[in-house]
Amino acid sequence: MQITLKLFATFRNGRFKVAQQELPEGTDVRAVVLSLGLTEEEIGIVMLNGRHGELDSKLANGDTLSLFPLVGGG
Repeated sequence: MQITLKLFATFRNGRFKVAQQELPEGTDVRAVVLSLGLTEEEIGIVMLNGRHGELDSKLANGDTLSLFPLVGGG
């Protein structure tokens, strides 16, 4: 299956903004996160097709996955 993967803020450093990814059927968000060299703890927001998603959300052909890092500040 093919998805569109969008990275935001610091996740773009040394990576990309938007990419098409070919993945096996049944892949979940967690597997994509780990394949990028990220940890679950670094993920602030998961958006799947413009709606809130979870790390265990299963991906389907044509999905758009957006990953945002945790943001700190004071």
